[in-house]
Amino acid sequence: MSRRTPPPPSPLPQRDGIDPVRVRLPFGDASATVRDHLVARLAAGAEVIDGMLEEGRIVDAAGRPVRFDTAYAPGMFVWFHRELRAEERVPFAIDVVHRDEHVVVADKPHFLATTPRGSHVVETALARLRRELDIPALGAAHRLDRLTAGLVLFTVRPEERGAYQALFRDRRVAKEYEAVAPYDPALALPRTVRSRILKERGILAAREIEGEPNAVSRVELLEHHDGRARYRLTPSTGQTHQLRVHMSTLGVPILGDPLYPVVADPVPAGDFRRPLQLLARVLEFTDPVTGREHRFTSSRKLRAWSSYEEWAAGQP
Repeated sequence: MSRRTPPPPSPLPQRDGIDPVRVRLPFGDASATVRDHLVARLAAGAEVIDGMLEEGRIVDAAGRPVRFDTAYAPGMFVWFHRELRAEERVPFAIDVVHRDEHVVVADKPHFLATTPRGSHVVETALARLRRELDIPALGAAHRLDRLTAGLVLFTVRPEERGAYQALFRDRRVAKEYEAVAPYDPALALPRTVRSRILKERGILAAREIEGEPNAVSRVELLEHHDGRARYRLTPSTGQTHQLRVHMSTLGVPILGDPLYPVVADPVPAGDFRRPLQLLARVLEFTDPVTGREHRFTSSRKLRAWSSYEEWAAGQP
């Protein structure tokens, strides 16, 4: 098999909206069997791998179960479904704002991750929409933080996904956010914040460092009362936690933020009482496939603005 051979289609169906894991056996490995390689490569351990082999849960491209003695073949693909831990259900609906033959625009609630990652796999917007809309090939064109609510763009056809992802990569999407944070009468607004943000793997909070700016955000005051304010945030770049970092730097961290300015103790699973008061309000772009002009607006409201006392008391 050529080193450049593309992966064949999965012989296993999705499970709960989650694709099976695909593993390609690399060249240059001295393993005698597929089993030996998987034990050495995967963190699951020999006992788990052996159990999966015994139950026929690891298969080759033809869907045939891999045996204990299946010889190692460089470039070979195998598939299996990983065992998923029980996840706390996010008790809020995800709304579909727009759906056509090319894209789905969803209005994501707070606390729901966009795509499977880490401990959030089945309880994600992507997995839910695949199940609810019966679109197994649905893919995400970009992501929102798990704690941020609002609009997310998904693609229906895998062959078109790159074109929509390029919109975000090339900054051809106009994005507008809304946030509720403290009001500081001494803070001159509107203003554009520019800084260099570094997000290191394994560290929860991003930080600003010296160097050429890679994060640019426009911050505008919409209204204020009782020491709180509602802000319009318009990022022209897409660094991780960019808006949260910039609001904290201005001295008005977004209400409900567990990371900025100080990393708080972890919130227990199932505690949905104090959502981050950040909402992806508007997505606007020219469709790269159809040429249509799109402007989508979230119908969600930030609770801390309409009922601050309820939010501050930690009520659902």
